[in-house]
Amino acid sequence: MKDAIIVVQDLVKYYDHFEAVKGINFTVREGEIFGLLGPNGAGKSTTLEIIETLRHKTAGKVWVDGIDLDENPQAIKQIIGVQLQAAGFYTKTTLVELIDLFAGLYNATVDAYQLLESVQLQDKAKAYFKDLSGGQKQRFSIATTLINRPKIIFLDEPTTGLDPQARRNLWDLILKIRDNGTTIIITTHYMDEAEILCDRIAIIDDGKIIALSTPDQLIDQLVASGFEKQKQVKQANLEDVFIQLTGKQLRTE
Repeated sequence: MKDAIIVVQDLVKYYDHFEAVKGINFTVREGEIFGLLGPNGAGKSTTLEIIETLRHKTAGKVWVDGIDLDENPQAIKQIIGVQLQAAGFYTKTTLVELIDLFAGLYNATVDAYQLLESVQLQDKAKAYFKDLSGGQKQRFSIATTLINRPKIIFLDEPTTGLDPQARRNLWDLILKIRDNGTTIIITTHYMDEAEILCDRIAIIDDGKIIALSTPDQLIDQLVASGFEKQKQVKQANLEDVFIQLTGKQLRTE
């Protein structure tokens, strides 16, 4: 597939005698948001950690931007960004200082204030990470994935625990990053989030991919099979009510 930036072929991962990933195959196209969905323990985190060079595979092949994982994992590290969880940051360090720290690790030159502006955190430049709201912490976490100007970023459940306003603002940021040409791999347990953000999704269960297509095509296939909702779908939901009443603007506090 000539426009594929990630190719996973017959990927297998064993933990002792337990087969967590069972020979899966998929590609990620350059410039898309690709969702890897599945219940806890399905194998999606293991799969992503292998692609991110954080975990060794048992068998199979992985190529990232044409680079063979077996031959040059260090080169892959140079072109990807991986979202850190909150525990990965020094809590009593300002955002500018954290960006400068990570830039030094990448041996990269970056304008910290410009990067913070890109995620609407310029007014928090001198704030400590520990003093940010949940949504601000997630936006900063995403900002750190962009420090080395990666071709691909990996976001692991980026909106978990956020209120509806913060979720939707983070969706806008993720779409903006995609529109600027970065390929995004995302995991989420929110199906509305996957439906809105993802160009394509793979659903993994018990270590195997059981569906792979666009959200619209997967929904159409389900409807064509005779599936009907037991409850009539309204034109709005409770989240829409919350957003309408409280406002969608980005809150800085």
